Formats: sequence, structure tokens, C-alpha cells
Amino acid sequence: MEEQIDVLMATYNGEKYLEEQINSILNQTYRNIRLIISDDCSKDNTREILKQYEENDERIKVYYQEENLGYIRNFEFLLNKVENEIYMLSDQDDVWLPQKIEKSYELLKQENADLVFGDLEVVDENLNTIYSSFGDFMLLNKKINKYINSYKLNYLYNCVTGCTVLSKKEFIDKILPFPVTSKYVAHDHWIGIGISLNGKVAYMKEKYIKYRQHGNNEIGTDKISHKFTKLEDVRNLFIEVKLGVFGTYVENNDIFPENIQTLNSKAYNYFKMIENKKNFNFKNWNVFHELYKTETIIYYLENFLIMNMPFIRKRLI
Repeated sequence: MEEQIDVLMATYNGEKYLEEQINSILNQTYRNIRLIISDDCSKDNTREILKQYEENDERIKVYYQEENLGYIRNFEFLLNKVENEIYMLSDQDDVWLPQKIEKSYELLKQENADLVFGDLEVVDENLNTIYSSFGDFMLLNKKINKYINSYKLNYLYNCVTGCTVLSKKEFIDKILPFPVTSKYVAHDHWIGIGISLNGKVAYMKEKYIKYRQHGNNEIGTDKISHKFTKLEDVRNLFIEVKLGVFGTYVENNDIFPENIQTLNSKAYNYFKMIENKKNFNFKNWNVFHELYKTETIIYYLENFLIMNMPFIRKRLI
């Protein structure tokens, strides 16, 4: 008999696409699932939709929050409800292809992995393809393939998209509670770094999700820096993001081995230092190199010039 898998869905004002997503999960080729949903005080028709599904399918359990948690705490709530040995994460507005659960579970077993995540197809609100590969569009695939068995996979920035995750319950106590001090470290980022430090991660290149982008996503493919016209604004954003990431790491240093704890502190202090270096920085370039040496040469140089030599980068534009 198939092992039962818990599928965790966080909802908030999701009435427009919710039924399509729930149906895509209930109609998977892998049937033995428990769909656990937590609604975060929706003000539209989401709760009425959920009540109808819960009444008609015994595989569904819904929790209705009385106070708004935000999506990170909502997923934390759901993780605390996991009973089976395997769980998956789900957004409220995507569409899962029929074999998503089956293929994710097969890969977990084949690779003897502790977490599986994958690529996805980016689509618009009508499911028309925008980008055939999220990993290619976000320039992630090369790094993922190279560092899939290292903490470096998810250290400098997040490569793990939450709605593709299938993982083991036994690691939940290593990733909870989620940190919430920075908006730049979401739940999937933390899951990815936590499990890559303690277990084995596998990547599924095939795409079994239509990842819907419709303008109201909590997170998605939007690159904030593309909205800026001034290099100074891009630089400030880059530094703000890294201070958020490494500040979070430092606050939670106990999950890291000692050598990485030291790097966390050096990295945070480095970005704090260059925050006030507006034109040129000579200090601690070795810290930048240690952090960015896993990246492509173009990404390395671009970030180096923006953060350490912005006056030169301006001349190259």
C-alpha cells in the first residue's frame, strides 16, 4: 500500500484560483494523501470554498486561523500538524501536474534523499507559459547542479522553491521555529539551508508545476532590482538583502557548524561596513570572495563592482 503523504497548503484570499489548485492535488496519480489547509483569516470566499471541499473529501482537514499569521507563520503552523513521515508544501494558486507527488516521492527514494525540490514552469493567470524553466530564468540551474550536495546550494541566496518541496518529518525539529526578523529569508529558504546542513537534497529537473504569476503573489519571479533606474538604489537593495540574510544566520548561529558560524559573522560585518562605503572599498575583499566564489564570473564581477566599486560600475553603464 502507498505510504500516506501530508500536503500542506497555506491560504489567504485565494478564491480566484483555489479550486483549480485543490482539484489538481486531489486528482494526483498518487492517491494516498492528506491535504491539510490553514486559512489565514481570508476576507473573500476562500473559507466557504474550503468548507465545501472538507465536507466532500475525507482526505482534507482545514484549520481556520482567528488572527492573521502571515504566510511564514502559517506554514510553520502547518508543519506542526504533520503526522505522516513525508510532507509536501503547496501554494494556493498553482496547478500541479498529475504525476507531481508520484515523481517527487520516487526521486526521494531513488536518491535516498531527505528533501526533494524541483524546477517549474512559470505561467500567467490563464496558465499560458511565461518561462518554460524557472531555474533557467532565475539563473539557478547551474548552481543547483554543482552544489546540490552542499550547504552552498542555499547559503548566499535561496534556490529552493517551496511549492516544489517534498521532505521528511524527522527534519522538522531542525528547521522550526522559522525566523521572521527579515523578509528576505522566507520559509523555503530556511528549510533549504536547514536540511542541506543536516541531510541530503535532490533536485528534480522535470517540471510538474504550473507556477502561476498573477500580480498578487506573496512571492514569485519578480526581480525587485529591475524596478530601479539608479545604481545607488540597486546597491542599497543588494546590501539590505544580504544584511537580512546574514543577520538572520547570525541570530540563529546554533544551527550552523563552527566554521560557518564564523563566516556568518564575517559576512554580516562586511555588508554592514560597505553600507557606508559609497564609492570605493578596499577592506575585506576576501570575505566577498569566500561568499561569491561559487557564482558565475559575470555574477561575481557584477556584484563586486556594484557593492565595492560603484563609481566604476556607473562608468560602464
